[in-house]
Amino acid sequence: MPPAQHPAYPVGLRLTGRKTVVIGGGQVAQRRLPALIAAGADLTLISPSATPSVEAMADAGELTWVRRRYEEGDLEGAWYVLIATGDRTANERASAEAEAARVWCVRSDDAEAATAWTPATGRTEGVTVAVLSTEAADRDPRRTAAVRDALVEALRDGTVSTERTRTPGVALVGGGPGDPDLITVRGRRLLAEADVVIADRLGPRDLLDELPPHVEVIDAAKIPYGRFMAQEAINNALIEHAKQGKAVVRLKGGDPFVFGRGMEEAQALAAEGIPVTVVPGISSSISVPGAAGIPVTHRGVAHEFTVVSGHVAPDDERSLVDWAALAKLTGTLVILMGVDKIGKIAQALVSYGKAPDTPVALVQEGTTAAQRRVDATLATVGEKVVAEGVRPPAVIVIGPVVHERPTRNQR
Repeated sequence: MPPAQHPAYPVGLRLTGRKTVVIGGGQVAQRRLPALIAAGADLTLISPSATPSVEAMADAGELTWVRRRYEEGDLEGAWYVLIATGDRTANERASAEAEAARVWCVRSDDAEAATAWTPATGRTEGVTVAVLSTEAADRDPRRTAAVRDALVEALRDGTVSTERTRTPGVALVGGGPGDPDLITVRGRRLLAEADVVIADRLGPRDLLDELPPHVEVIDAAKIPYGRFMAQEAINNALIEHAKQGKAVVRLKGGDPFVFGRGMEEAQALAAEGIPVTVVPGISSSISVPGAAGIPVTHRGVAHEFTVVSGHVAPDDERSLVDWAALAKLTGTLVILMGVDKIGKIAQALVSYGKAPDTPVALVQEGTTAAQRRVDATLATVGEKVVAEGVRPPAVIVIGPVVHERPTRNQR
């Protein structure tokens, strides 16, 4: 064994198809096995019992489970072994076999008796970050995990660059409901790599301030339309910048494909042969009610929820919504883009049989510092919106879930 004063030598093991033995089927194995499976290791688990998650891996054929305690000879032909049982005597015997067979061995109970250590590991976009303490006496797993998390986050949000070769094209990025912390990790990274960002008004605006000065930020609402319709002009702007070889991000609120016209843009780009990456976002239809303490489903209250665009009134011939069918549903109705039409929507639902006292909640600017909630019923919501001065963007929730509240101890 190397002297304790020497640091560990970092190395990446290529375990694909190579015998790897895990002794013990408890929580340590549950944490370590997924990475070994992802590495393609030929896994043998030796343990008389296992956690339900580990058992599920065996049932799925991801590893071979030998349902007994460790026995001499179990490491024959192994390249790597992880010892993670609560039986110190068995651990020492297995460790001694590994030492004699010159098999790299990790011990969860005694790192100093091991010949290998498991680093705190994180992955992002083809990069693996592995952090080890430089000194054996300073093996604080919380410290290495904190360093790993900071590095992975910096890589993901673009603070630290991997200088990857970027493929020019367009990324349709769902920015989430408004809080900049609710954009996806991938969306934030693509923003950091962009040359041009074409942003919607409802996208997470605070993120634009973090972009490097060379990034061109274009407000989609201010693209000159001329003889084009608004959406056509936006499509043309995306195509123009992408054809110049730039990495373009189309930053949208919510999810690109939930009333975001994302498919229209994807189709226009595909027709021009421009590669398109779609990054899903957290839809305001569920996140904004959740931020206001409203579950769109709740056991014994609502077994379904329906999301509807309210930008066209029920009596408008352009409406594609079957309001009569919606009035008969017993679950939750979530309406987006319907603040100025909610009076007519409520009247239509009541006329088709929905109870006038059905609770309604309007959550304005959800997940942001300006969030506020206004409660009403179908009978009162039209007047309440005017009286309270509710303005877009607001998500409207209709149904008994509006009355649900977290318990005192929930956070």
